Formats: sequence, C-alpha cells, structure tokens
Amino acid sequence: MSRIYGDPIEVWTREDDPVRFVWRDRLYVVRRVLDHWVTSREWWKIADSDPGERRFWRVEASPGGQAGTYELRYDTASEGWLLLRAWD
Repeated sequence: MSRIYGDPIEVWTREDDPVRFVWRDRLYVVRRVLDHWVTSREWWKIADSDPGERRFWRVEASPGGQAGTYELRYDTASEGWLLLRAWD
C-alpha cells in the first residue's frame, strides 16, 4: 500500500541521482534506484517561457533500519524536491 505525501525534502545527489535525503527530520540513505523518468511540464499552464521538467525517481531507501520504497520528484523550474509517495 502506498501513501501520498507531497512533502518538501532536502536531497543530496551524485551524477544526478539521489543518494540521500532528509524527510521529517530523518536522514534516509538510498540503497538503489528502482526507476527514473522525466516529464515535461505543461507549458500552457505556466507564465514563463521555460516550462522545465519534472524528474522522478523511485528508490529503495532506509533511515538505518528496514528499507522502504519512496518516490522523489525534482522540478527544474522551481529547483525543488518533493517526496511524493512512500510504500510500506
């Protein structure tokens, strides 16, 4: 079962892939990237001329104990990261 969050997170990357992130004051270490995809933002819904991209990662990560699956998103226009979803 997955839960949807949409919480802002702080992320450290290596070669554009997330390697660790802080969510709700806990540090998670990414054990492996399960999937990665990119979507273009809808240019007609935003005011500026550069619509940017949204980059998604589904990762296996852990705050030190048992690993879980998390979906992270990076928005190139806002340069912000979100934790979108977590699986039990």
